[in-house]
Amino acid sequence: MKEEHIQEVLDKLMSGKISEYYVSKAEFLPVRDVIVKRDDFKNFSGIAQRGGDVLYRYSETARS
Repeated sequence: MKEEHIQEVLDKLMSGKISEYYVSKAEFLPVRDVIVKRDDFKNFSGIAQRGGDVLYRYSETARS
């Protein structure tokens, strides 16, 4: 998965165009690497799913 595509999806999450983004176990590390580089990374929350997949959501309020 390319960084440009990941950024596009994360921007859609941030803008509210999509409410959540499902990431497979194989794609987790590349997606996480992009998220932690963003200024708003604390607004993203990842919810672990069975099998190592993650469901990402965006919140207007940053976690502490």
